[in-house]
Amino acid sequence: MDKNKTLKRLFSYIKKYKMHVVFSIITAILGNVLVIIGPYIVGKGIDKIVGKGQVDFNAVLKIIIVVAALYVTSAVFQWGLQVLTSIIANRTIEDIRSDAFEKLTRMPLKFYDDNAHGEIMTRLTNDLEFVSEGLYQGITQFVSGIVAIVGSLIFMAVLSPAITMVVVLMTPVCFKIASFITKSSNRLFKEQSKTIGELNGYIEEIIGNQKIVKAFGYEERSQEKFNEINQRLYKCGRWAQFYSSLVNPSTRLVNNITYILLGITGGLSAIAGRLTIGNISSFLTYSTQFSQPINNITSVATQLQAAIASAERVFKILDKEEEMPESEDLITLSSTNGKVSFNNVSFSYSKERPLIKNFNLKVESGSRIAIVGPTGAGKTTLVNLLMRFYEVDNGKIFVDDIDIKTVTKDSVRKSFGMVLQDTWLFSGTIRDNISYGKPEATEEEIIAAAKAANAHSFIKRLHRGYDTLITEGGGNLSQGQKQLLTIARVMLALPSMLILDEATSSVDTRTEANIQKAFDKMMKGRTSFIIAHRLSTIKEADLILVLNNGQIVEQGNHEELLQRKGFYSKLYYSQYEGQ
Repeated sequence: MDKNKTLKRLFSYIKKYKMHVVFSIITAILGNVLVIIGPYIVGKGIDKIVGKGQVDFNAVLKIIIVVAALYVTSAVFQWGLQVLTSIIANRTIEDIRSDAFEKLTRMPLKFYDDNAHGEIMTRLTNDLEFVSEGLYQGITQFVSGIVAIVGSLIFMAVLSPAITMVVVLMTPVCFKIASFITKSSNRLFKEQSKTIGELNGYIEEIIGNQKIVKAFGYEERSQEKFNEINQRLYKCGRWAQFYSSLVNPSTRLVNNITYILLGITGGLSAIAGRLTIGNISSFLTYSTQFSQPINNITSVATQLQAAIASAERVFKILDKEEEMPESEDLITLSSTNGKVSFNNVSFSYSKERPLIKNFNLKVESGSRIAIVGPTGAGKTTLVNLLMRFYEVDNGKIFVDDIDIKTVTKDSVRKSFGMVLQDTWLFSGTIRDNISYGKPEATEEEIIAAAKAANAHSFIKRLHRGYDTLITEGGGNLSQGQKQLLTIARVMLALPSMLILDEATSSVDTRTEANIQKAFDKMMKGRTSFIIAHRLSTIKEADLILVLNNGQIVEQGNHEELLQRKGFYSKLYYSQYEGQ
């Protein structure tokens, strides 16, 4: 994305707060104008003291009072500018962050499969903080700086047009130096923002899988990988800061040379009688007020470059292709019987590698369908297609003889209850976690669901029962307890169809037996799709589908498939080899 386009897009957000911007400009003008008037009056006061035999103390006192009033009033306006700028920056970032998060809720699952979660979070947190700081400093320095530069230039021209030309001629040198260095550092700041996202993504990955890291003794290798990314971040960050750090000293050097030239020319003018001592004092003060905003603007170039690079990364998320909005004429799938069919369905995650070809399946209402097969056979893919997490490339899927593409995604998904291998619980009470899919549920309904899931007994043994707070990811519960809570969540919603995806693969045999009892209650009278690696858990299924390379290679019940001594039989007995 072009830098100018990024700035225009930022300004489109800032425009929402036009009144704040207008008032910030007014306060900046008033605050800086009062400061600019001060040196002129101070110069008049100096002339009343220097070169006269007797000092007019009354006149000097009045000047002191006026100057003090000017500076106090200016300070109030400057404070107002800081407040208004803070509001503009914070509200702008709030809007961008809200738009970005809303965008994420509309993104297809493929986006999350292709992008590291830590990288996404970095863009919504760190990158937007860089943008916020850049906006705050940029608005404050630029608005105040422009007023100070123009005002100081006007007063210098009034005092001495000839000497003012010295300042005017030296100013482009400052901007030329700043522009050259800023262009050099821009690329490095982009690289820095990208590497920060990569580093945060890696940190999130390692922390989230710390048990695996320790189990496989990966600590040293993870540290090496971290050091490699961190070293790259150090290098690009160091050079970005180095180049940007050259701006302020370089411009200050030019300004100091200008100050010396002004002192020499001003002294010669005073000797020639064209300027008074007070005029020279005012002129030197104005030259400082003229150059200081330039120094301030160049000094925040680092933050501005980082802000623009970060904003560009955030806007790339906003520009990602999202799920197509649903047509308004789609129907709502309300109560369903649970009849499901796949007609000539084909699907691939990438066009180069087809996964499912011309898949056909008919499931009667209330059936228990087990789906087995080696890793990568397409078991979970069928569930993703059924829930419309992904759309089929060809063919159709029907629920109760209704094409699911003709109904809303929300109503399709509400018709299914999912219990996955990876239990997802959020920080909150057990009550809140159970009622996640039905927030209006009563206390009686929540308890009844927990009892049906065989979770009520262990919940009552907890210190605060249903009000027990769960830490992030359910870290203070066992794997079996977390699984029972996810079952209770589904039991509360009571959908007409169920999907159990490797739901007992990570628990012990005894816990599995308890969970299986809860499953039996839950599946009674409901169409159920059971994905399992432990084939012993699906013996009671009405139909077992054996998948390989996205195709059904065998189907039947447990006994029939064992008698055929085919693919299923090999899978089943392979689990007992070596025991």
